[in-house]
Amino acid sequence: MLAGALGLAALTTAPASAAPPIPDGVSVEVAAVNGSGCPQGTSSVVISEDRTAFTVSYSDYLAYDGGNAPPADSRKNCQISLRVNAPDNYTYAVSGVEHRGFAGLERGTSGLLRTNYYFQGHPGNQLVDHALKGPYVDGWQFDDQIPAQQLVYKPCGESRNLNLNTELRVDAGSSDGNKMSFLSLDSTHGSARYDFAWKRCP
Repeated sequence: MLAGALGLAALTTAPASAAPPIPDGVSVEVAAVNGSGCPQGTSSVVISEDRTAFTVSYSDYLAYDGGNAPPADSRKNCQISLRVNAPDNYTYAVSGVEHRGFAGLERGTSGLLRTNYYFQGHPGNQLVDHALKGPYVDGWQFDDQIPAQQLVYKPCGESRNLNLNTELRVDAGSSDGNKMSFLSLDSTHGSARYDFAWKRCP
């Protein structure tokens, strides 16, 4: 597994610690959405009531291969740029990510979820991959927890969007070419949750 752009070099469960300060008046706005996995009007972003996380939901994010599937449908991607609005004396990092979906993979087929998330202008742009192998017909969940010492915070006093990139791939491989396999990340079977870590600016 490759290192993530927001400090995913070591994906471990961070020890429990005192709750960080959480500012009032936090909101999340979608600045731009692009990609074959999230056509206009098929994705939404909702912040949690306690302002500790936000969830991205998709209604048409599905990759499939085999059978009579067009080659272009074996790979789908989505790029979402977000403005996280918070008081000037606070900043944030992404401390964890949970992706949920569903898959129907024939024997010999492989599925891939690829993600990266980073602040606009950040030099890092590395990827995190999670793989599934067929036969597999079930829901799936991948959790990435970032240790506190590896968190990357938005620079204080700077206006930078948070960019979220995801990609789904299905490769029919050695499976029966007449049977279709799929991998989904959608609001029916799942979503993507991003957890905040807040701190006060100096």
